[in-house]
Amino acid sequence: MKLGAFSLSLNVKDIAISKAFYAKLGFEAFGGDEAQGWLILRNGDTVIGLFAGMLEANTLTFNPGWDQNIQELDDFDDVRDIQKRLKADGVDFASEADESTTGPASFIIKDPDGNPILVDQHR
Repeated sequence: MKLGAFSLSLNVKDIAISKAFYAKLGFEAFGGDEAQGWLILRNGDTVIGLFAGMLEANTLTFNPGWDQNIQELDDFDDVRDIQKRLKADGVDFASEADESTTGPASFIIKDPDGNPILVDQHR
């Protein structure tokens, strides 16, 4: 199963304070919109997202169709195909992608400890 780019999406209280903190750890913004309350930061191959008031909890995020540099991949597993495989394996869903559509879609599952996992396809 090809899940695509991985990042940790963090639920932050104040995006400016969080951005400044992670800058001290060597992270640099390369995507997002601070005015809208979200930024994507990178330190080498490590990617984190800062989301002010958009997430219930810190979330593991996978982006089918992207590599770690947010470059589009020609060969990837569509989010709906991933969802079908997980359903066949008995995984429960917190939210589901509409399997009758194509293009951007997402679903959320939770691991056995309740940690949310977002699979979010942008293309």
